[in-house]
Amino acid sequence: MFPKPKPELVPNTYAYESEPMVKATGFREYDARWLFGKEINLMGIQALGMGLGTLIAEMGQKQEIVTAHDFRGYSASIKYALISGLLASGCKVHDIGLAVTPMAYFAQFELDVPCVAMVTASHNDNGWTGVKMGANRPLTFGPDEMNRLKEIVLNADFKLKPAGGYQFHENFPARYIADLTNRPKLKRKLRVVVACGNGTAGAFAPKVMEAIGCEVIPLDVELDHTFPKYNPNPEDMEMLHAIRDAVLEHKADVGLGFDGDGDRCGVVDNTGEEIFADKVGVMLARDMSAIHKNAQFVVDVKSTGLFVTDPVLQKQGAHATYWKTGHSYMKRRTHELKALAGFEKSGHFFFNAPVGRGYDDGLVSAIAVCEMLDRAPGKTMADLKDALPKTWSSPTMSPHCADETKYGIVEAVVKHFEDVKAQGGKVAGQPIRDLVTVNGVRVTCEDGSWGLVRASSNKPELVVVVESPVSEQRMRDMFEAMDSVLRTHPEVGEYNQKI
Repeated sequence: MFPKPKPELVPNTYAYESEPMVKATGFREYDARWLFGKEINLMGIQALGMGLGTLIAEMGQKQEIVTAHDFRGYSASIKYALISGLLASGCKVHDIGLAVTPMAYFAQFELDVPCVAMVTASHNDNGWTGVKMGANRPLTFGPDEMNRLKEIVLNADFKLKPAGGYQFHENFPARYIADLTNRPKLKRKLRVVVACGNGTAGAFAPKVMEAIGCEVIPLDVELDHTFPKYNPNPEDMEMLHAIRDAVLEHKADVGLGFDGDGDRCGVVDNTGEEIFADKVGVMLARDMSAIHKNAQFVVDVKSTGLFVTDPVLQKQGAHATYWKTGHSYMKRRTHELKALAGFEKSGHFFFNAPVGRGYDDGLVSAIAVCEMLDRAPGKTMADLKDALPKTWSSPTMSPHCADETKYGIVEAVVKHFEDVKAQGGKVAGQPIRDLVTVNGVRVTCEDGSWGLVRASSNKPELVVVVESPVSEQRMRDMFEAMDSVLRTHPEVGEYNQKI
């Protein structure tokens, strides 16, 4: 009999070393994230493994699973605690060792294994841990699976059996790198800054980019789980500015920045300017829809309106559908619609055949960017960016809001704007043209300016994004309109950054 996990235990006590601790809020919409030691302990991780193995059997799936871990000082010990729970529930575990998250997804195909459990906190600060899970490749868990997993774990409702097994796959990264680089080399010699923020991607990204024909300028590719310079997150300005400086110093054609677990890629152009990932998505959609007629794309609600209004995409017959933010939601929708690709503003890109296998891989995205440049002789990354219609866009802004209250506040914000629209009211001085409520609320005014409020899926934060195709002032007007509604809720804290 395994005990029910406690929501809170005091470290350095008998109870902490003898009982599982699992805080309920760590079960997010599509993966799991906890502060290790404060919100979950190793016995709690073991319980998570037992719960995951139990859920896999309950879903009628074969109990075989790929495991791997990212480069944090505690990730290997967390993975082995997870494995002990998986073994106890009867799973055969295929361990590929230290890996980026997409390598674990690739292993599901390469080893013909249906399930995956990747130990990573992605780009979260040191101290965080988590697990990205799936039981039906290339998809990962969504709310239904995560809620059921939470129920099993917190109630210790495990179905344990002694049939588990363990296999370590030696030198697996070589198979992943070979798969990525088995393609014609670039015709154009590109000088590329490869930035990894001392995260896991540093072990693999430079080799891959060199193998496809790039001249690589490495930046912070040495693995160091203290992250001594900045957190490996290509949405953070600190990392983007470091890439900018390297691009300008080395006169590079492009700068590519990878997040902590390698499933996202940020882009800096040859002038040192960062290109928000949604704009990179529009550029890639232009490139791909020129080759594949009537191409269909899925984009998340944080992304630019250009996916619908861009005249080049319209001329090439491309069609875009807005969907929920989150790698599992986007992956699933891209898969369901058999779209050519899915683009998320955070930098998660999902390429179906012939480019990819449907999961998010920062290196596949990086290769797609380089091949786009290769197909545009004489043009720079800045040229391709400047060819897009002008819009004024904010970064992703994240005011603090506790996990326990954020969804209720977003519900209230959605209702507010639904009432405004129903009553014929105005937002930022204009009537509402469109409301998208698949994930929070995206309010679009008559002139195409829009603002979004949603709950972050993996942090105690809200997410706010605004954009205008008209002017910087209209963008700021939209921000004030969204922020003024949020300020009626005292639980909403300060922003991490503002426009």
